[in-house]
Amino acid sequence: MLGASGLSPDGPEDGSIGAVSDGGEVEVELRPQRRLRIWQLAPIVTLAALGSLMFAFPLAFEFGDGGPVVAMLGLLISCCAAGWGMMAARRVGHTWPGLPGRGSCERPDWRVLALYVGVAAVLVALAVWRVARLR
Repeated sequence: MLGASGLSPDGPEDGSIGAVSDGGEVEVELRPQRRLRIWQLAPIVTLAALGSLMFAFPLAFEFGDGGPVVAMLGLLISCCAAGWGMMAARRVGHTWPGLPGRGSCERPDWRVLALYVGVAAVLVALAVWRVARLR
């Protein structure tokens, strides 16, 4: 499939218009494709797993007076990992489903934004309610 400049991902197609200039020079895109690498994903996944375990174990087994503190710390670590993952994904050009891409002139749909805010509010309320019930 040819891109906007008439080049394929591997280089110019034979007979493509605009791929070879008058001087016989070939234009090829040298920048690598933007995607998340393993060194970017590994710390995010590790923090998310650690935070979710810290959040889940005190809630499931209710061990002692420190359970709510450990659970809230785990929730905080999980939220930090989620934010870090969203920022890494945004840097490589990914967007949330239903939202316009970075640099586009489109405005986000208010219904999609309201849905995201509502889901986040429900999840936070459930987490705080569960930790508060440990007392």
